[in-house]
Parts: sequence; C-alpha cells; structure tokens
Amino acid sequence: MIRDNVSDLVAFIAVAREGSFTRAAIKLGVSQPALSHTLRTLEERLGLRLLNRTTRSVAPTEAGERLLRSIEPQFTQIEASLTALTELRDTPSGVVRLTSTHHAAQTVLWPRLAKVMRDYPDISIELVTDEGLTDIVSERFDAGVRVGEYVEKDMIAVRIGPEMRQAIVGTPAYLKKHGTPKQPDELTGHRCINLRRVTRGGYHPWEFEKSGREINVRVEGQLAVNSLEMGCNAALEGLGLAYLPDDLVQDHIAKKRLVRVLEDWCEPFPGYHLYYPSSRQHAPAFAVVLEALRYRD
Repeated sequence: MIRDNVSDLVAFIAVAREGSFTRAAIKLGVSQPALSHTLRTLEERLGLRLLNRTTRSVAPTEAGERLLRSIEPQFTQIEASLTALTELRDTPSGVVRLTSTHHAAQTVLWPRLAKVMRDYPDISIELVTDEGLTDIVSERFDAGVRVGEYVEKDMIAVRIGPEMRQAIVGTPAYLKKHGTPKQPDELTGHRCINLRRVTRGGYHPWEFEKSGREINVRVEGQLAVNSLEMGCNAALEGLGLAYLPDDLVQDHIAKKRLVRVLEDWCEPFPGYHLYYPSSRQHAPAFAVVLEALRYRD
C-alpha cells in the first residue's frame, strides 16, 4: 500500500506541476491513459477529487492544492538528496535549470556556460529566457538571474557580472526634430519606447539618479515592447527614445547611428546576480556552474 501511494503521489505531483496529463506522461515515461488511470485510482482511494480537468488544462482542486503543499517539499528534498549522491562520482553530472533575461543570457551566462559544457560533458544545462520575474521555486529552477537590486531578501545572491549603466538613446534625426532633453522630466514631452515587464503589471519606469537624487519617470510613446533588442531596433528606426543597457548600444553610439542623452543622470548600479533559495540542497553540478559564473574583478 505504501509503495502504491508513493508512486501515485509522484504521478499526482507531475500532473499538478505540468498542468497537463500529456506533458506529465512524457516526463514520467508512461502513457497518458495509464497516467489518467493512476490519478483516478488515487482519487477513488482517498475519496476526494484532486484535479479539475477541462479540455484545455488541468489544475488542482482545493484538496489537491492542500495535498501538493504538504507533500511536494518532501519529494523535492528526496530528489535533491538522491542527486547529491553524485558527489561520490568522479565527475559531476546532472541537469542544472536556470532562468534569465535574454540580455543576461547573451552577455553573461552563455560564454561561461559553453565552457562548462565543454569541460564537463556529463553536466546538462537547461537555460530558459524570460523577461518576467520568474518564481524559481514554484517553476522548479535551480537558480535565476536578475539585476542585484531586484533579488528577494530570502534568496542567496551571487554576483556574476560587473556594474551596469542604462543609456537613453535616439537617432540624430529624431533629436533634430524633437529636441534634446536636458532633464529627466522633459521625457514626458517625447515619444519614448516603453518596456513592459510582465510581473510588474505595466511599463517599467525609467529610473535616474544624480548626486544622490533619484527620479522615476513614467514615459509614453507610440510603441511598447517586452524585449531590449526590439527596443533597440525601434530606436534605430527613429521611433523614439529608448532606455537600454549601455553595452547594448555602445557600438551604435560609436558609429553615430544613435546619440546618448541624459548621460549624467545614468549612474552605475549593481549588475546581474545569480540567486537561489538558501534552503535548497544543490548537487555538485550546480556547484560547478556557480563557480563558473561567479564574477571576479
């Protein structure tokens, strides 16, 4: 009975995590009908419905949510403990799941992760880029990457990149037509390219600092994007001013395709950090990745 319960609970956790019988079946290596039968048997044995099923999705019921909150941490700890046994092997191995913005992945993560994979062929990397602030615990990532000032207090944060600066840029033709802003509040009279951050429920304010004075400006314009690269392309098209990482536009500035404004209001700020839960036990493969990413002046 205990053995049956364990295997059935593993199946339940997989379906609840994936929100789909099909995806969970693939992950578990079983057929979808067999997985559906397992869950129905578990529900019948408990006398409770654990999952609400529709033609498009699967979600836990109230009883299912309660069960998931109770057992998932225990199974997660068991998985971590089993994975940690790879310390007894000569070569670190396993999968390390990371989530990051596209910009951080391109500029900081990829050059070092490529070397890790060359040096450690038994380590696999799953790198998911997302412009939102992903919940790494619920989404079961080993770690995430974001700018240092946005790392939550209950997370361990490790610096993986240098300080960063933002740049306000526009084409010479745009500035000739609309004028050059001298103060951040003058941006309200300009066409600006907004950046939408999914988890913040709106557009990201443009943040400025000078001599200890901080100003946040809510800008408006004809275009909004959720990608820094698209924002840069829009600025190059002359569609307005863009608020972008300095390293993304340096080459365009050097070649005079873009002009930087309000530079004295764009002070350096903490760069990218890798963050992960303090309570999570990590495998040797993660330790290898962590050391490879750690920033050294």
